[in-house]
Amino acid sequence: MLSRVADSMYWMSRYFERASNSARVLEATYNLILNPAKFSTEQRWYRVLAWLIPKKDPIESDPHRIMRRLAHSPDDRASITSCIISARENARQVREEISSEMWEHLNRLYHLVLQSRTLPNDDAAAMRLVTEVREASYRFQGLTDLTMNHGQEWHFIQLGKYSERATNLSMLLDAYFSIDAPSDDLDWVGLLTSCGAFESYCKTYTADLRPVRVAEFILLHADFPYSVRYSVQHMHNALCSIIDLSSGRDGEKINRLVGRLRASLAYGQISEVMAGDMHAYLRGIIEQCRNLHSAVHDAFIDYPIEVAFES
Repeated sequence: MLSRVADSMYWMSRYFERASNSARVLEATYNLILNPAKFSTEQRWYRVLAWLIPKKDPIESDPHRIMRRLAHSPDDRASITSCIISARENARQVREEISSEMWEHLNRLYHLVLQSRTLPNDDAAAMRLVTEVREASYRFQGLTDLTMNHGQEWHFIQLGKYSERATNLSMLLDAYFSIDAPSDDLDWVGLLTSCGAFESYCKTYTADLRPVRVAEFILLHADFPYSVRYSVQHMHNALCSIIDLSSGRDGEKINRLVGRLRASLAYGQISEVMAGDMHAYLRGIIEQCRNLHSAVHDAFIDYPIEVAFES
């Protein structure tokens, strides 16, 4: 497989997953701030901003203006619209490799987000877009699994999706557990809803919203698709398949990196994580994901020409 194809498949998937993650978080947080509580709206939005907006970017003071910006602004790299534009551009580069159903679905969503416009104080329009993108991401994942060969290209899509998910979930947990701010049950409902996890959590633990159980579910649950452990396991599965299908490529470094990360989550205990420095633990996961991304890029995207001839 050409390196440009692998690169576009990987980034198409990452950008779509990023838009989906942002949509869930914005929707959950917006619903959260509509509920009266003893904590201020600013405190709740600060958690979202710590996760969604890079620190060097300017931050608005009005939460509603921030929401519309993060939903619609095509010039803001953190916005949902910007992510969908980038996902569609990467899909266009590999139009002949993905299924027609995938392209048509993504292309329709692309035109929908470009045509969406919000007027000042029109929160409803922004939320309609957020909901549409969240639901469209689920359909896109289904189309990808059901209409595309599960070969090397599909494995790069899975790798991009779960790499983005593991990183985003770790950053979101860090924003909730490492920022010194008061929290109540509504905050934990918001966190679980941001991860699509509220109903699954309640089926596992009932509605007992203990911070330690919330952290354990999102970080270490082996079977829930929006947990860090589940995401890393599927990163591992995708990488094993990619390496097996890439004759002549040295996967030792990649196997070592993903194996170490997988083991830290598979054998981790939430009591030990929370008794220690949880911020350092989560930042460690994020850094390992970034190192793994760099190793994959070096091995399969930006490799020396000699390696291609050897293969």
